[in-house]
Amino acid sequence: MHKIETPIAGAFVIEPKVFGDDRGYFYESFNRDKFVALGITDDFVQDNHSASQQGVLRGMHFQTAPRQMSKLVRCTRGRLFDVVADMRRDSPSFGKWYGVELDAIDKRMLYVPAGCAHGFYALTDCELLYKCGHSTFSPEHDAGFTWDDPDFAIDWPLSGPPTLSARDQAQPRFAELTAT
Repeated sequence: MHKIETPIAGAFVIEPKVFGDDRGYFYESFNRDKFVALGITDDFVQDNHSASQQGVLRGMHFQTAPRQMSKLVRCTRGRLFDVVADMRRDSPSFGKWYGVELDAIDKRMLYVPAGCAHGFYALTDCELLYKCGHSTFSPEHDAGFTWDDPDFAIDWPLSGPPTLSARDQAQPRFAELTAT
């Protein structure tokens, strides 16, 4: 496995070693010892599976303290644009975002540290699996901010107006969350 630094402190693109031949392929999507060697020591406590049609945008989602969670995201079918946004006030990359294309062919993954928001845009019909670290899902701590927040100004590769859930359409701006 190979870890690629991103502009977001503690967020990484992970490239697994893929073994392939005319029968297909094999790779380790997670190996605790190898992740610890890369500096990722999270206790992954929940796995999620998501399917989205082309044009769906989900995000920007996170959990509030004390139930913040990290995510290890990988695309298992199709192609998507995956985004991490740094909400940690003490981080050198606070207020910044990073996006990377993930697809089922190259098998790259994005590690989203706790304290950051996550979202993605389905470039094709797609599925993703993600491991959650530190905390399981908690409805009381579930939160988000609007996908088109001007403070983050995420440059989504949209092919038209995105398909959003009612929840994502009603998300507040990041500044409303941090006004205290």
